[in-house]
Amino acid sequence: MLTRRSLMASAAALAAGSIVPAVASNTLAPVINLLEELVGSGQLPFAGIRIARHSEILAQAHVSGVETIGPESLYRVYSMTKPVVAAGAALLVEDGQLTLETPVADIVPELAGLTVLTDTSGGTEPARPMTLAHLLTHTCGLANSWGNARTAPLYRQAGLVAGAWMYDPDMGGLEGFAQRLGRLPLEHQPGTHWIYGYGLDIAGLVIERVSGERLGAFLRRRIFSPLGMSSTGFYVPAEHSSRLTGLYTGADGVVERVAAQQERLPLIEPYADGGSAGLITSLEDYGRFAGMLANGGVAAGIRVMSEASAQMMMTPYGPQEAITPALQRFGLGGEPRQALGGVTWLEDHAGPGSAGEYAWGGAAGTAFWATRSSGLSVVLMTQLMAPGGTVARERFKPLIYRALAELP
Repeated sequence: MLTRRSLMASAAALAAGSIVPAVASNTLAPVINLLEELVGSGQLPFAGIRIARHSEILAQAHVSGVETIGPESLYRVYSMTKPVVAAGAALLVEDGQLTLETPVADIVPELAGLTVLTDTSGGTEPARPMTLAHLLTHTCGLANSWGNARTAPLYRQAGLVAGAWMYDPDMGGLEGFAQRLGRLPLEHQPGTHWIYGYGLDIAGLVIERVSGERLGAFLRRRIFSPLGMSSTGFYVPAEHSSRLTGLYTGADGVVERVAAQQERLPLIEPYADGGSAGLITSLEDYGRFAGMLANGGVAAGIRVMSEASAQMMMTPYGPQEAITPALQRFGLGGEPRQALGGVTWLEDHAGPGSAGEYAWGGAAGTAFWATRSSGLSVVLMTQLMAPGGTVARERFKPLIYRALAELP
C-alpha cells in the first residue's frame, strides 16, 4: 500500500514536475517507492522506470533528483545498444541474407587471417573461423580496451579506445576500426570462451555491408520507425540538446557530474555508429523495444520481427558450460545463459515467473528485461557511472515479479 508519506511526497513532486507516475495498481507501489528512496537518499541522481505487460503500461515514473527529468529526457544506454544491434542482425537472418553461422570474414575480409594469443610473451597461433553468432554472444575473441585482457594494452596503443574511437577522424569509421582490429591477435579462439568486447561493433559493420546502409539508418528503418522510437539514435541533434541528461559518478550517497568532455560526447555526430555502446534514447522509446521482444516481435499491433526471430534472440545460443563462469564473474546472478545480445535465465532466478527472462544493462546503471512467458517488459533509466547503479537496479526485479504474481 502507498503510505501517507509517499502519497504526499508523490503529490508534491508531481506538482513540481519531478515525478510522473502512472501506477495501475497499489500492488506496484513498492516499486515506485523504492525508486523514490534510491533517488532521495542520493544512491541515484534521478531515475525513471517503465513496466508493461502485453503492451499495457502498468507503472511508469520519472523521479527527479539532482536534475529534473521527465518523459522527454534522453539517456546514454551504453551496452543496452547491444540487444538492439543483435535484433538488427536477427532481422537480416530472418530475411535470408545471413545465418548465425556465416563466417565474419566473408563479410568483413579485414578480419581474415586472424591470430590468437597463446602466451603472455606474445606468441600466437592461427584463429579458427569467427561467425556472426560469435560476435553476438561475446565468444568471438575480441576483447575491449578496458579490463585486464592481455590484448587490452594492444587495443589502446592502436587507438581502439572504447567510447572514443568512433569520434576519431583518423580512424576511418567502422572499416578503419576493423582494419586495425585485424592486425591484432584475438584474446582467445572463437567459440571457446566468453569475454566482453568489440563483437557487436563488428556486427554493426556486418549489418552495414549486407544492408548497404549505415547502421543507424538500417536500425531506424527496420526497428525505430516501426516502433515509433523517434527519440533514439547515435547522437543528439542540436535542437534536442537540452533533453540530454547529465552523467554522474558517486558513492556513499553523494553524486558528482563527470567531466564535461565525456558527458557531452552524445551531442557530436560520430564518424561511425558504435554497435556496442552508442545509442541515446528515452524511457518510452526503449520501453517500446523491450515490449516488442516480450510480445514475440509485436508492439502495439505492429510486427517488427517474426516470433521465431524474437525467440531466437532470447534463447541460449551455443554451448554454455565454458562461458557460464565468466558470465557469473561479470556480476550476473543465478545461472545466466548467453543469448544473442543479452542473457537469459531458464530458472526463476528473481522470483516466480522470471524463468525465460532476457536482459541486459548499461554502464550508467540503465537496465531492461523482457520475459516472453508473461509478456513483461521493464526498463530502468538513470545515469550513474558507478557500481551503485548496477546494485540498485537488481533490487527491482524481485519486487516486480512479486507484484506481477498478484495482478489479475
